[in-house]
Amino acid sequence: MRPALRVVLWATCLLTGVAAFGLLMDVITLTFGQGVDSAVAATHHALAAVGAPLLAATARSARRPSEVTVAPPPSAASRPVQLVSWAGSLAFLPYAAMKLTWTTGGTFAGMSGEEMLAVSEHNGASGIWLTLESWGLDGTVLLAALGVFLLWGLVRPWGQVFPRWTWRLSGRRVPRWLPLAPALVGAATLTPYGVLGVGYATLATADVVTMPQGDFHSPGDALLVAWIGLTAFAVYGVALTIAARSYWTRTRPLPREHPEALPVPSSG
Repeated sequence: MRPALRVVLWATCLLTGVAAFGLLMDVITLTFGQGVDSAVAATHHALAAVGAPLLAATARSARRPSEVTVAPPPSAASRPVQLVSWAGSLAFLPYAAMKLTWTTGGTFAGMSGEEMLAVSEHNGASGIWLTLESWGLDGTVLLAALGVFLLWGLVRPWGQVFPRWTWRLSGRRVPRWLPLAPALVGAATLTPYGVLGVGYATLATADVVTMPQGDFHSPGDALLVAWIGLTAFAVYGVALTIAARSYWTRTRPLPREHPEALPVPSSG
């Protein structure tokens, strides 16, 4: 492949990845039985998310002669990566505490649980979402717990070989795309959203810009909630990006003659 063509492919891949921004929110709304704002935009996000890795694979093709490869043995991420994963996990604790305070009827940032439920109903929350809140559960907290599970699957060996508690899948290799696909979508969405959001919250705290009041009683209340939520998304997004890169590197297929190579089970 000509170098110029490879550059064009990588540039197109980057733009296509940017065009996929919003896919995570589309998936979340559909998961909780709520319609997306625009079916055309959601389809566009999905197609862009599929196109980006295809363009990347094409740009990387023909770099080296084909060779027989096998999967490496399961391994944990390095200690620094695991420490980052701890940071990404713990960053959700204030966020979860805030959300659960509302769903259990408490008051935070000047908003009571009843007021937050009324806001959810006014904003068109689905029946599934409202039912969870009536049970004292918050959908975003459940998603945060799932995100933490994904994060640790990327840095621990059980993310490469199904553990015993997965029953019939136990001992089989985990397909690389299974954790990497949601990790890349989550990292590409939460990292820029959280980091840029924290930057905006910083400017609002310094009175350089104004924080919209939204459904809260004062801009100060909105700013407090923004700091908690955006910090969680930023720290987790960065941690997910680092963990996904580590997983990508550790699970890269090795030449068959490599001393650490392990054969891939045919059933995997």
